[in-house]
Amino acid sequence: MLATTGWTAVHRPEEGTPMRVAALGAWAKARIDGRPVPPADAPARTVARFFASLDGAQRARLADGYPLVVGNLDGAPASLRYRANLRGLELARQVEETRSRDVALTPADRSTATRRSHRFASLADPARQIFAFDPTGNGRVAEVFGDLTGAERVSVIVPGVDTDVLTFERTQRRLTSPVGMAESLYAAQRAAQPDSRTAVIAWAGYTAPTGVGVDAATGRMAFDGAVLLKSLTAALPGNASVALFCHSYGSVVCGVAAHELPRRVTDVVVAGSPGMRAENVAGLHTSARVWATRDEGDWIADVPHLEVGGLGHGADPVSPAFGARLLSSARAKSHTGYFAPGTDSMDNFARIGTGAFSSVVCATGNDACRRGISGTEQD
Repeated sequence: MLATTGWTAVHRPEEGTPMRVAALGAWAKARIDGRPVPPADAPARTVARFFASLDGAQRARLADGYPLVVGNLDGAPASLRYRANLRGLELARQVEETRSRDVALTPADRSTATRRSHRFASLADPARQIFAFDPTGNGRVAEVFGDLTGAERVSVIVPGVDTDVLTFERTQRRLTSPVGMAESLYAAQRAAQPDSRTAVIAWAGYTAPTGVGVDAATGRMAFDGAVLLKSLTAALPGNASVALFCHSYGSVVCGVAAHELPRRVTDVVVAGSPGMRAENVAGLHTSARVWATRDEGDWIADVPHLEVGGLGHGADPVSPAFGARLLSSARAKSHTGYFAPGTDSMDNFARIGTGAFSSVVCATGNDACRRGISGTEQD
């Protein structure tokens, strides 16, 4: 029978033990009808084979018993991860709600707990498709828009600084959040190609820098994020091609990950980039097409595009010498406007995400960014 220690370890973690750490410890000892479960770090194909061998009831018992593991398990069916993460979010909400009333905590900590409780409640809407959730530290989360399992093309939003579970979605300045960006992109894709089978992932799956400080000027967090981004793209279900839309510091993550991304990643798009930790496209060592755009009023243009002693992120991706395919971002406003409806950048993102490359508008006003792509008028 399924061990019950997974739920209890998550629901009543030892003092000071993060919920997911407790859950991983319980998962390591778990069995389902006498069978051991695969390690939490097992290859996605091993995990996929394991879940394919289970019936629906067995899968549900694992998702409900070990939500903070199954909900983040590469290779587990997407629908099962959605189910597990709804359960994990509710458990995390209960913990934060209790913390919000704990007089032993500082007022600031109680306030943060209240905010996290409200965020987890919002994310736990059964209509949402939460593909990953970890409440540890500032939190990590990913959400799917569309049918991920049936998609022929998948777009992944890779956001920049100040991204965590609390800023994953926003009411004010909605389009500065991963959810707002992803919703806008998915709507634009549906409008451009109503019959296309696409999905968009809002991915806040790495620990991003807070503010424009030393962490944002170095590659440490980008290197950690690149490992996680590679894992995500390699483990997505099906055979869909993948396009990455990397904003600000997110483009550093994409640049560091580029040489190890699976071949299914066909396009890497950077907007408002401080650099990709490479001197040119060839230095990224990727088979993916590399696109870049920057609004004229974007303050990131004033950031020195160099790398000295670990500080800075290298060459400017929109410089001609870098060799990226340069996209128009007309009507985008400043550093945070690239995903706004009606902008050239948003329209271009939707076209790349649906494979409509012949309609992409180049920054140069000619066809330079479309050259050499199969199916365009230049081919």
